Amino acid sequence: MTLTYLDETIYYDLIYKNRKTISISIDMYARIEIWAPKGTTEKAVVSLLEEKWEWIQQNIEEMKIKQNGHIKKIYDQGETFLYLGSFYPIQITEDNGIIRDSVTFSGNMLHICVNQLEDEKIQKALKRFYYKECKRLIEKRIKYYQSNFKTKPHSISITENNSNWGTCNSFHQLTFNWKLAMAPLDVIDYVVVHEMCHMVHMNHDRSFWRLVGKFIPDYEKRQNWLALSNWKMIV
Repeated sequence: MTLTYLDETIYYDLIYKNRKTISISIDMYARIEIWAPKGTTEKAVVSLLEEKWEWIQQNIEEMKIKQNGHIKKIYDQGETFLYLGSFYPIQITEDNGIIRDSVTFSGNMLHICVNQLEDEKIQKALKRFYYKECKRLIEKRIKYYQSNFKTKPHSISITENNSNWGTCNSFHQLTFNWKLAMAPLDVIDYVVVHEMCHMVHMNHDRSFWRLVGKFIPDYEKRQNWLALSNWKMIV
């Protein structure tokens, strides 16, 4: 089925089910499915699509970009980078007098100060910022949740790991991916609690997930954010 609205046309599949509400899903190939209760009128479906039009277009665009792989970042004024779940533009200043390049966050912008305007130097400054912020945030959140656990981490380190957001070994040494500084705080909390729960249960059995759920009841939603947003978390 098709719908044209605001000079844009979408194609969608309408599926009737034994359910109480209408839902919209967009898969990784930007295909749209509408699940509706039996007896729902086409007018009601169209009304919902128009209401959610901006969200639909945004998600379609994101899925198309995701299909094409990661976008190469441009290290120039106004390029945006993720920090704590939101995109912020960068403002770059060249100062030949500084010894160490730096990045600071002002609340609405990432300010980068480098002694030479080179892409590699800007990229390295950003990575140092994320490493430092990730360590600060992780240590703060572990301290917040520590009262719920009898065992304390033996060590906490920030690493570059392409296969895990965090790990916990049998010595209770916790490691976390530096890119977590790009995730929302509630997602960081989920990863922190996940690894702290491994100090109690080393595997992913039912007892482990019960313990995670005790502190993070909506952990699946936070897992989903990481799964869907991983491709955006680049420097």
